[in-house]
Amino acid sequence: MSISIAADETAAARRDRAFLGHPAGLGWLAFSELWERFSYYGMTALLVLYLAHSLLTGSHSANVIGFGPFQAAVETLYGKAATPLGLASHIYALYTAFVYLTPLAGGWLADRFLGRTAAVTTGALLMALGHFLMAFEASFLLALLCLLTGVGLFKGNIASQVGDLYKSDDPRRANAFQIFLLSVQIAVIVSPLICGTLGEVYGWGWGFGAAGVGMLIGLLTYLFGRRNYPPEPVRQREIAARPPLSGQDWTKIAVLMLLLPVMAASLCGNQQIGNAYPLWAETHFNLVFFGKTMPTSWLQSVDAIFSTGTLLIVIAFWRWWETRWAEPDELAKMTIGVAISSLAPLALAAASAIVAATHAKVGVSWAFAFELLNDIGFANVVPVGLALYSRAAPKGMTGLIIGIYYLHLFAGNLFTGWLGGLLDTMPATRFWLLHAGIMGTSAVVLLVARLAFGRVLAPAYGAPDSEPAQAAA
Repeated sequence: MSISIAADETAAARRDRAFLGHPAGLGWLAFSELWERFSYYGMTALLVLYLAHSLLTGSHSANVIGFGPFQAAVETLYGKAATPLGLASHIYALYTAFVYLTPLAGGWLADRFLGRTAAVTTGALLMALGHFLMAFEASFLLALLCLLTGVGLFKGNIASQVGDLYKSDDPRRANAFQIFLLSVQIAVIVSPLICGTLGEVYGWGWGFGAAGVGMLIGLLTYLFGRRNYPPEPVRQREIAARPPLSGQDWTKIAVLMLLLPVMAASLCGNQQIGNAYPLWAETHFNLVFFGKTMPTSWLQSVDAIFSTGTLLIVIAFWRWWETRWAEPDELAKMTIGVAISSLAPLALAAASAIVAATHAKVGVSWAFAFELLNDIGFANVVPVGLALYSRAAPKGMTGLIIGIYYLHLFAGNLFTGWLGGLLDTMPATRFWLLHAGIMGTSAVVLLVARLAFGRVLAPAYGAPDSEPAQAAA
């Protein structure tokens, strides 16, 4: 009997380290996320260009079912755009904002009714349908609705499953979310090259259709890996008498909520990469190589290449750091990341000043400078924030709290859309300096929050496990 128990423990330990020193489930979840992000970034690489150069030109928008009331609602929120470029920026911002609002409802539905596996599966099917519907002008708004509903069920719940692979005191958690983000960066490298090229060269429908195929591959990957995922937490509706939140729980939730607007402002430069940045780049970067013009959507692949490289470097750096000194907590890492990324828009401001002075386009080396600074900082913000919110979530509320975490990206994208509209009316140099100033201010506020509330959010190592341990029991 003791031999059998020892063998089981050895096998469990092996599975716990099967994927790059992490549980095997992380690999399956990361590859599922890779294909979901392939579909998302393939579609968004085309979206603002499709809107500005096709759907919002001529009478094309009249073919879209319900577009008149939709446009009126957009103009109520942002004001009437001066050009189709401004309206395209506003629509893009609204879509990408709601991508990060719907996970709040998706997490609640999974926690109380569906369970995470069913929620992720349903979400993947809806997203695949939405991408295919994007190929037709008439169903544009219906496609966005399917995509937003699907991502709401998918996004927060798959991230919750990543968190549930680890006990509450497991220091691998933050590193796991960085690996999880690494899969996203791989997708962003490939998807604009495939979906962007198909859409810009062969027709918009081909690009959007390729995104749908990628989503179906992601769904199959997720279903094949089911046996490696953590057990489903007990759903809240099945708990006869759920203990009330403690005072400490409420304090943590309050601090996490207060951080949201600061984090929203801190990412405005990064979130412009799919919004105002490609529209600005068309008139400021020389994209002609060997006599051929590079598709503008490929700039997202450039960003992803830098993101992947810098993320690997950041992961390696913190692993090296922990062998010599105490590793900073999540909030400290986020402060460092925002401070670094706030320097990135300065490169675009400098490029804008050169173009304004010389009336000649600049080389893409300025894009490389922007991407390098932005992505070094970004690697220490979003994945680390996911780790923080999943760890600090009260029992039975992980899906909901991660949905709350995504609210900063909802607000950030709404804010970024408003900023993007200023590119029509503001000199480009001032436009990017404004972004640098907002992000730098956010870094200062995060530092103050770290000093004031760091102990509230500090990990309680050695404390009893919360949700993962209960699920395993």
